[in-house]
Amino acid sequence: MLPNPPHDFRLLLASSSPRRRELLAAAEIPFETVPSEAEEAMGGSDPRRLVEHNALAKARGARLPGGTREGTFVLGADTVVVEGGSILGKPADADEAADMLRRLSGAEHHVVTGVALLRVGAGGTARELVGASVTAVRFRRLSGAEIEAYLASDEWRGKAGAYAIQGLASLFVQGIEGDHSNVVGLPLSLVGEMLRAAGFDPVRRVWLS
Repeated sequence: MLPNPPHDFRLLLASSSPRRRELLAAAEIPFETVPSEAEEAMGGSDPRRLVEHNALAKARGARLPGGTREGTFVLGADTVVVEGGSILGKPADADEAADMLRRLSGAEHHVVTGVALLRVGAGGTARELVGASVTAVRFRRLSGAEIEAYLASDEWRGKAGAYAIQGLASLFVQGIEGDHSNVVGLPLSLVGEMLRAAGFDPVRRVWLS
């Protein structure tokens, strides 16, 4: 069993995503969720720059609770799917979701997640760390009937690229190269690296600085 973190450790997740909450909980990283007032940027030609920009905006736009202490961390994240040079965000409706799934069928795509970690200092933000993780995913060829059945499941709603790898769409995946948790929505390895760089070891549960 992992040791309990110090009493002064606090991580605020600026995201309403249940998948990100589940990933942090599975890694036994204690956290609280807070709303963010940031508006996501859309489009652009550089997916890494886009998700890093959005992740940082979400972290900076987090509504911090009263009594936020020095040393508190704020975590923001943003995920897109990239196929054939095009950025696929969250589909607006079933027709757009169907178009995305047809593009991913029988092809390799990349899931790109930007992560921003802020450490709160005595006078405000003391440190900002921003990075991105990229995972390659290959889908087998999907039939029209499979796409229709997947759309009927509603699992595509609110998902970048119109699918959730931890659900029914896991049956579509032929291979993954990279961090699986990144495809779910939060690259835990990168989050751990950032916490250590910012002064806290999430495995040993000790302050480094």
